[in-house]
Parts: sequence; structure tokens; C-alpha cells
Amino acid sequence: MSYQEMGAKAEEFLPLRDVVFKKLRRAILLEELKAGERLPEIRLADKLGVSRTPIREAIRKLELEGLVIMAPRRGAIVAQINEKNLKDVLEVRRVLDMLSAELACGRIDEERKEELKNACAEFEEAAKSGDLREIAQKDVALHNIIIEATGNVTLRQMLENLAEQMYRYRVKYLKDDSQYETLAKEHRALCESIANGDREAASRLAGEHIDHQEKAILHQLRAGMD
Repeated sequence: MSYQEMGAKAEEFLPLRDVVFKKLRRAILLEELKAGERLPEIRLADKLGVSRTPIREAIRKLELEGLVIMAPRRGAIVAQINEKNLKDVLEVRRVLDMLSAELACGRIDEERKEELKNACAEFEEAAKSGDLREIAQKDVALHNIIIEATGNVTLRQMLENLAEQMYRYRVKYLKDDSQYETLAKEHRALCESIANGDREAASRLAGEHIDHQEKAILHQLRAGMD
């Protein structure tokens, strides 16, 4: 059974409001629902084949996550990705990723080293496919291996709290396929430094990896304002 099938199976046992929430959140993160787009309850209820109640409850949860805002006389709207939010999230993620890379150097075992090597190759294969969702998933999977290698539960929880916000920015970044070659090289260098136990290089490369993402996303945001 594929991960997609497992996810669909798991959704069968969730309350309807949570199923609707997951579908709307996924649509926002993948920009199927665009920033600034209104979310009328009636239209969404008809499209998803549910009543307005789970739609309303899902929108409330999305608002708490910062993915939706409530505007006077307009109702629920998909929140914009702005420079302040981007910098706030990546500022924290940068520090945590640098720490993860450094800790992983001294704690990673041979099995996870092999997983990292394979994850790099899988990301590069996904990049060739052009499937944005698959590319994003492989990118997430690679970084999750590094996080798991630290063995630090608190660090993992902190990064999980940032995961949804990061995913939105990650998708924005990955929409630019000109970045794929650079991204693949950064992954390889980071994973090799961790496998070699080079703490200084791993920490530096993890920070530079985030810096490059921030620069690329800011370029996209500013280009969209022109």
C-alpha cells in the first residue's frame, strides 16, 4: 500500500471536520487555493459534498494556523505569503536546522547514512519528474532523516510545529525548477558532511541552505509585486 493510500485510509476514521481541514490545508499549501482567494462556505460545501458546519470549523482551524484570515465584509481569505512571515519562520528554522545538522554528525548510524544517500538520489529523481508534490515530499523526507538522526525529541517537536508553515514556503521555492540543480548539490554536500561527522561544515551548509531558499523566495515574492 502506498503512502497516499495509507493517508486516504486513515482519513476514513477522522471526524468530518478534520477531513475537510486536511483537504483545505493541502489545497492552500500546494497553492491550489491561491493567496487572496475567498473561501465561501457554500461553494466549498458543495464542492466537498458536506454541510457548512465542518467547512466553518475547518476554516477556524486554518485561521489559527495563519493560513486563513477573516476580512470584514469578505469573510475567509487565504492568507498572503509576505516577507515578514517568511523571515520570521526561516529565522527560526535556520537555527534549528543548523543545530540538527551538527547533532546528527555525532549520532547518525550507518543505516541512516545510507538512508540519507538514497534520499538525495530520490529527490533528484523526483526533480526530473516535475511533479511538485512528489518533489516537496522527497525534500521533506530528506530533512526528516537528519532530524531523526539527532535523537532529540524536543528538537523534533519544535521542527514539527514549523513544518506546515515551512511547507508553504518550500512549495513556493520548488516551483522554480531552475533551483533544482543547486538544491541537489546543497543536499549532497550537507549529507556528505553529516556522514563524515564534520560538525562545522554541516552546520554552515545547513544555514546556507536556508539562506539560499530565503533569497529565492523573496525574489519570487518581489517579482510578483511588479
